[in-house]
Amino acid sequence: MPASRRIDPRWYQIAMLSALLGYGVLGLGFGLTARHIAAVIGTALAVQWAGTWAWRLPAFDPLSALISAIGLCTLLRTDGILPAMAAAALAIASKFVLRWRGKHLYNPTNLALVVMLLAGRGWISPGQYGHVAFVALLIVCAGLTVVNRAARSDVTLAFLGAYAAIQFGRSLWMGEPFAIPLHRLQNGLLLQFAFNMISDPRTTPDSRRGRLVFGALVALGATFVQFVLFRTNGPVWSLAACTLAVPLLDRWLPGPRHEWKPSPAVTGGAARGITSPARAGAPSRGIVIAATAGPHPKGDTDETPVPAVGAVRRALPVGRP
Repeated sequence: MPASRRIDPRWYQIAMLSALLGYGVLGLGFGLTARHIAAVIGTALAVQWAGTWAWRLPAFDPLSALISAIGLCTLLRTDGILPAMAAAALAIASKFVLRWRGKHLYNPTNLALVVMLLAGRGWISPGQYGHVAFVALLIVCAGLTVVNRAARSDVTLAFLGAYAAIQFGRSLWMGEPFAIPLHRLQNGLLLQFAFNMISDPRTTPDSRRGRLVFGALVALGATFVQFVLFRTNGPVWSLAACTLAVPLLDRWLPGPRHEWKPSPAVTGGAARGITSPARAGAPSRGIVIAATAGPHPKGDTDETPVPAVGAVRRALPVGRP
């Protein structure tokens, strides 16, 4: 399918999270008011707009901010609206400030959750969605659609496979019935984490091998938090710690950088460039501007990276196809 006709995969993620939030509010009675949800989403969009203006990005892109805001509404519980708004502001601001070589250093939602837990201003209810098989199946199916379209199903499956293997292996070693690890895996938070947090293309390693290693590391860390530190929300804590290993994995196992909006291919091996229109009084030929390869030097890398220009070439005269 031509790139211009593809639907941005983030729309699928927004639809999935919105359905999950609606089920929680209307079906399970989470107690979130419309004012609370609007405040969190409005704060996220406002900070995204401010960052776009401050970092002089070419366009305002609200999709990633919406994903983080809705994700926080589904996971984070606070004593009031202000802490929830602060979490949303922190999540979006981190995309502009905490960066490493053009990539987000932390998943925005994960960072906000960890900071609020450490500050004692919020909490997560791992079993808030219950163990209803229908809801779990819905999350899995919708999540697989999201991660496959974002080309990050490998890290999700690596995490779930390693985490399930550890859970069943531990129960087998301890002589526990398999009903216990099955009960632990039937967790709405675990599935939402696997399909909407660890699979973030902007914070996972670039190569497939790196993502497989990263998923296994997060699973090991989550098990350590659960069975050694005896704390809840093991995957959330583990992802915050293992994210610091992503720059090392990108260095040791390099791969192509993910783009939400891939640039169209150039046939014939020709170099790519950006042609600006001729100014008034200038010759009737465009000017090809050279740019360095890689992501936008400022701000949020959700924007499409500027392609490299191998050599300056002459543009077509203005007015010709």
